[in-house]
Amino acid sequence: MADADPWLVVGLGNPGPEYARNRHNVGFMVADLLAERMGGRFKAHKSRAQVVEGRWGAPGPSSRRVVVAKPGTFMNLSGGPTTALRDFYKVPVANIVAIHDELDIDYGALRLKLGGGDNGHNGLKSITKSLGAEYHRVRFGIGRPPGRMQVADYVLKDFSAAERRELDYFVDRAADAVETLIVDGLERAQSTYNS
Repeated sequence: MADADPWLVVGLGNPGPEYARNRHNVGFMVADLLAERMGGRFKAHKSRAQVVEGRWGAPGPSSRRVVVAKPGTFMNLSGGPTTALRDFYKVPVANIVAIHDELDIDYGALRLKLGGGDNGHNGLKSITKSLGAEYHRVRFGIGRPPGRMQVADYVLKDFSAAERRELDYFVDRAADAVETLIVDGLERAQSTYNS
């Protein structure tokens, strides 16, 4: 993988204001912060996604070209826009990063990895079906639903008042982790952010 190859960062979520603060949309929240840090605004792309383009890292040969995207489809169809963006920007699959909510990790904890299963996550399932499994994941812990609440109901609910008090901090940390992954590599990002 050449340093000149671009990176594609895909925040996973569902489009529309009614989903904006849902647990399932934490990938969009991180993507929004990354776009803000790049000083860019999302623009519609023919791939059925919103994109922002920029560079990360010190100016010069170590600088990385990055496209941050939010698919405009529902979560379970994320693979289509992701594949279209990969083809348009000529991004190697190993340079794709999906940011998503993860039930099996405590709220706010992060895990970064390359490849693996989808763990029942419909967004990952769709991307893996389109691209294979060898892309990076930034897994943002949302914890398990309380009591007998169904998983689908839980992920489509907004973060609780208690969770919202720390949400900005955790989203900020996840954005830092994505930048570290791209600029310094997976091992460095894992040793700094995996919790």
